[in-house]
Amino acid sequence: MSWLRKEKKPLEAPKVKRVQTEGLWTKCDECKQTLWKKDLEANLHCCPKCGHHFRVPATERLRMLFDEGRYTEHDADLQSSDPLQFKDTKSYGDRLKKAEKETGLKDALVSGEGLLEGRRVAICAMEFQFIGGSMGAVVGEKLTRAVDRSIAGKFPLVIVSCSGGARMMEGVISLMQMAKISAALARLEEARQPYLSVLTDPTTGGVTASYAMLGDLNIAEPGALIGFAGPRVIEQTIRQKLPEGFQRAEFLLEHGMIDAIVHRKDLKSFLGRVLNLLTAE
Repeated sequence: MSWLRKEKKPLEAPKVKRVQTEGLWTKCDECKQTLWKKDLEANLHCCPKCGHHFRVPATERLRMLFDEGRYTEHDADLQSSDPLQFKDTKSYGDRLKKAEKETGLKDALVSGEGLLEGRRVAICAMEFQFIGGSMGAVVGEKLTRAVDRSIAGKFPLVIVSCSGGARMMEGVISLMQMAKISAALARLEEARQPYLSVLTDPTTGGVTASYAMLGDLNIAEPGALIGFAGPRVIEQTIRQKLPEGFQRAEFLLEHGMIDAIVHRKDLKSFLGRVLNLLTAE
């Protein structure tokens, strides 16, 4: 009669509904608060607790500054030819491929043209995720072409720097870009078109030693690291302890190395007012 009996099924553990939270939170480097990423993005990648400015992708930087986030990108297909066939722990070519895959960019700078507060401008923004935002031949060429377009079109130029400096995998070719871009900016000055330099965290090395500090106005974001050599290298060279906050934007403003510190939420309107002032007849 076993077929008349209702067999009891073993009890199953209740299913637990899991919520995927990985990648939705981040920690502020300054105040160590755990932040919801969507809140951070809505606040222009600035910590709502302490105001710390996170790094921003170059394409998003341009969307923040151009009216309605719309712009025309130039020279997007330029990429390094690896002129020295450089190799250390891995080949330079492999590093370029990895950086392109991670960022979707061919190199460490995005060059755009559009309207800022109703005024036509060229804006170039550096991408730190592409080999530390380093300056190689492609960055130098794209910036020089942006200068030439500004001269031809008679409109201002804004460069947003975020870089570890020259790209050593291109050797002296990288270092030559410092002179190349500086010469182009001299032509822009002769054409009497404004150039505004925005320094973000970090702006160091050959970028600081050239175009980042050549603006008609040099503007930094709060807390940005700005310098040539790193603090540790300087301390070992001069054998002295550096002052508190050395190479931070606030220290440089106090000592006359930059002209202004502007919060990210105010940057677009600030640039617009400055350009109105510099182009007033």
